[in-house]
Order: sequence, then C-alpha cells, then structure tokens
Amino acid sequence: MRRPTRDEIGAAAGRTLPDLLAPGLRVLVCGINPSLYSAAAGCHFARPGNRFWRALDAAGLTPRLLAPSEGAELLALGIGITNLVERATARADELSSEEIRAGVAPLLAKVRRLKPRTVAVLGIGAYRTAFDRPGAEMGPQPDPFGSARLWVLPNPSGLNAHYQLAALAEKFLELGQASGL
Repeated sequence: MRRPTRDEIGAAAGRTLPDLLAPGLRVLVCGINPSLYSAAAGCHFARPGNRFWRALDAAGLTPRLLAPSEGAELLALGIGITNLVERATARADELSSEEIRAGVAPLLAKVRRLKPRTVAVLGIGAYRTAFDRPGAEMGPQPDPFGSARLWVLPNPSGLNAHYQLAALAEKFLELGQASGL
C-alpha cells in the first residue's frame, strides 16, 4: 500500500470505503467511520497508528500480520468489515450522535442479509451512542442484533490510550474464542 500524501489525505473528507462483506461470516467488525488516511489509502484501518491489524495478529485471529491492503484476506477467515457511518473524517468526534445512531438501521439490514454469527462494534462510546445503551460494558451484550450476537471491543485507534496492544489483543481473543475463529 502506498502511503497517501498530505494533499490526498486532506481531499479524502467525506469519502467512503467499500465494505468487506460475505454471507455467513463468523464476525462482522463494525468500526465507527473511516479516517481520512484510510479513505485516501482505500483500505480499512490504514492509519499507521491504528492497532486493528496488530491486535488481530496478536490475538491469533490471522495467520500472520496482514497489511491494510490485504483486508480482503479476512473474508476467507470469516471476518468482515463495515462502519456505522460511511463518510471519512479526521476524527470520530466530528460525527454527531444522530449520525452515529442513523448507522444502526443500515447495519441491521446487512446483518439480516448476510447473517454473520457475531457483530463486533469497535468503541464503547460509539456503541453506547448508536444503540442507546449508556451503561454498556465491553464484551458480549445481552441482546441479539438480528440473528447475530452483539459484542463490543475497544476502539483500536492510536488515539485510544485506555487500551495498549496487549489489552486489545486479549479482548479480540475473547471475541475470537466466542465466535469460533
């Protein structure tokens, strides 16, 4: 993957990334929205400080550390990627609560169509806002989402200082074990 230039990153505001989807996934990972860097690179979780790919690898959910440009390889492993909000922003806090909540209906439509075993939302704050669950905790959620089990993982963004890589990997591993990955 070629690193996008500063101009390309700046021009990526509002762009979208195509989902990585297939029927019958074990886990459908749902991010908040693409970063400008990811939109400019054309790959999910592409920003160098994002720990998504390293957490998957450290948890043993991928056979090796995948590069963001190899995201389509996740489908063969039973993992897909989508977002609550499609448009790219510099930071997730640029999104309104209404915009985040509006992403739940399209996500549910994807779940009904593709029937993943588990939907894993990245980011407790985004989950609490989107699903109107202010007291939600990390991990499995009590209510199903369509036919899927609902799970919350920490946001792997480098801006999330609450979770270091080892702690992220532990949470990803818990999800993987519960989802048959």
